[in-house]
Amino acid sequence: MKVKNCMCNEVIFVKPDCDTEECAKIMCKNHIGCIPVCDDSNKIVGLVTDRDILLRTIGCGKETKNTPISDIMTCNVDCCSPETDIKDAEKVMAQNQIRRLPVVENGKVVGILTLGDLASNKQVNTEGVSVTLEKICGCDEKNAE
Repeated sequence: MKVKNCMCNEVIFVKPDCDTEECAKIMCKNHIGCIPVCDDSNKIVGLVTDRDILLRTIGCGKETKNTPISDIMTCNVDCCSPETDIKDAEKVMAQNQIRRLPVVENGKVVGILTLGDLASNKQVNTEGVSVTLEKICGCDEKNAE
């Protein structure tokens, strides 16, 4: 199965100069835990999670209205293409301990693959999802020792 068959393709993104408060409001309104940051040509330049907002803004004493999202976003984001095999996407997620993987085509974000997408898709091997979750959480057998 390919990523395109499982991903969420309704992607909302923000620009790097969006302030952290506005980004948080967009995430809240849309019930999403992460949001891609894209430049003027809609190319992904970063990714922000609700946890990033909490720890990198509020936790550091920064004002949310005066902090551009580019100051707290994760750069060098791992991505995949719509044609990537689900097993390969799971490996990227597991190896990098990430729950969300932007899907990029022709340099532009076209979707997001989340751990929830994998878990809720009946065509995805649940054992593979379990292994991916274990590695993301750092609770696989190697880390248990």
